[in-house]
Amino acid sequence: MGEFFGFAFQLSNQRAPWRWSPSPLLYASAAVHLGAAAAVLARPRTWPWALGAVAVNHVALAAAGLWPRSQLLGPNWTRLPMCNAVTGDIAITIDDGPDPAVTPLVLSALARHRTHATFFCVGERVERFPDLAQEIVRLGHDIENHSQRHRHNFSLLGPGGMSTEISRAQESIGRVTGSIPRFFRAPAGLRNPFLDPILARLQLRLASWTRRGFDTVTTNAETVLRRLADPLQGGDILLLHDGNAAHAPGGQAVILEVLPRLLDAIAAKQLRPVTLRSALPP
Repeated sequence: MGEFFGFAFQLSNQRAPWRWSPSPLLYASAAVHLGAAAAVLARPRTWPWALGAVAVNHVALAAAGLWPRSQLLGPNWTRLPMCNAVTGDIAITIDDGPDPAVTPLVLSALARHRTHATFFCVGERVERFPDLAQEIVRLGHDIENHSQRHRHNFSLLGPGGMSTEISRAQESIGRVTGSIPRFFRAPAGLRNPFLDPILARLQLRLASWTRRGFDTVTTNAETVLRRLADPLQGGDILLLHDGNAAHAPGGQAVILEVLPRLLDAIAAKQLRPVTLRSALPP
């Protein structure tokens, strides 16, 4: 934790449109560490209690990072702002692409419904399929940052590794599409206390979701649709996948069966799909 607070202080003194401020949990964590150190210095025999307090604190930090929708480590968009919710706005977000076998069909479905979505893309896949990434942006959708390589151990990285993953994706997406991401979504939504000050330095906001369909592991389209659409409300952020998508028994990616029906349900509720970026305050 000492490494974390030293790194965070350094980042917070760099120029950025907003200054990083530790969450109450991080302030409490610092207090636990300082208190434990002071107790051991004053009464060395208390070291087992001090060590236990520090261990419990680290468990709490790990649990906060393993809860994708948690606000305990810093700000996290789990819903659109209230002003968007009351006007019936809803956000469809699509992760892990672009994928040449799936993304073009997703774009066609969105075009038929005249709907725009937010694609959280992996930087190296944007580099591998630049024409497809450019087509996403050309059609009016937004591409946001989902890390450079979508590493499964992302939440275990230190500040250097985490910063490299996010910065490289910013560069890859910006260079290929000409559009700089404004949001970041962690791989699988998992993170650690190093993330928030890095996002502040890179002018990124963390976004998770209101509901997800688990369409990377669930092959039943009905189940995925029910998880996303029961119920639908203004302000919802919904998560689907065009990359790493599970396939239905017929061989088609689950998102391709779910998305048209989800868009019909959104229209029936008279909700309006928007991108996350369009919901940013001026």
